[in-house]
Amino acid sequence: MNNDSLRLEKATFAGGCFWCMEHPFEKLDGVTQVVSGYTGGDKENPTYSEVSSGLTGHVEAVQITFDPNKISYSELLDVFWRQIDPTDAGGSFADRGPQYRSAIFYHDQNQKMIAERSRSALERSGRYDKSVVTEIIEFSMFWEAEEYHQDYYKQNPIRYKLYRAGSGRDQYLKKIWEKVLNKKSKFEKPSDKELRKKLTALQYQVTQEDGTEKPFNNTYWNNKEEGIYVDILSGEPLFSSHDKYDSKTGWPSFGKPIGPDAVVERKDKSLFTVRTEVRSRYADSHLGHVFDDGPPPTGLRYCMNSAALEFIPKEMLEKRGYGEYKGPFE
Repeated sequence: MNNDSLRLEKATFAGGCFWCMEHPFEKLDGVTQVVSGYTGGDKENPTYSEVSSGLTGHVEAVQITFDPNKISYSELLDVFWRQIDPTDAGGSFADRGPQYRSAIFYHDQNQKMIAERSRSALERSGRYDKSVVTEIIEFSMFWEAEEYHQDYYKQNPIRYKLYRAGSGRDQYLKKIWEKVLNKKSKFEKPSDKELRKKLTALQYQVTQEDGTEKPFNNTYWNNKEEGIYVDILSGEPLFSSHDKYDSKTGWPSFGKPIGPDAVVERKDKSLFTVRTEVRSRYADSHLGHVFDDGPPPTGLRYCMNSAALEFIPKEMLEKRGYGEYKGPFE
């Protein structure tokens, strides 16, 4: 076994018909394989007809093999949520029954933690008028589906498109996610030479070399003004002062990001331990880490570096182009 295969990990998601769940993941950089199959039930090596009867306890699912150095589990979850209706407990779109319900099957405790955090963020986002009911279940066994189900969208492109449209999936996802999917960042990351000119030595060390600034000796650790914190490079909104609290650590700390898609979380194995790194989505700046020792209601501590952030006071939000974030401060 080579080093490449040793660092690969697996993610298992159920989102209704597995035909519709392969394509979104196969096109992602860092994903090496997506397989349709069955999981969550008791019967060994079930067939499609057995699972589709709803009597085996299995759900249709996809198992994704990915390189965590290229794409994070958190990013896979972002894609997962955009394929399903997480408020439907009775199936998925036109496919009804428990075998078509949505679920996340975690492979280790780190995946469980990230999945629970992601689901909570989605619930708080206000995107849905009903509760998020997608289950988070410990993974047990995955059975590959029959060959004719694999890469169905490639083997039967016309039938696949008709099925997606006829099931109501495409119409629903467009309604829920169109604004988010069409909101593309205009930010283009400068060259390394330009970054060194634009950023101070500390800002460069933190954002580009995954550094950490000194506690109690940084710009925002004790900032009590109202406003939002954005990425120092791209200006993308990251955190709100409403979620900031004094963690007694000497770094600016927040209970949650400003929105469910605001940051990217990745596994960090440096310093002889496993932590969860937090990065900005568009600039890919290193921001800090998230820990499980924060206050209610999230129980999280997003411990950030001031050097990666710029603070926009509430009085300047409209002028700086962040008018949509004024509401909570009025």
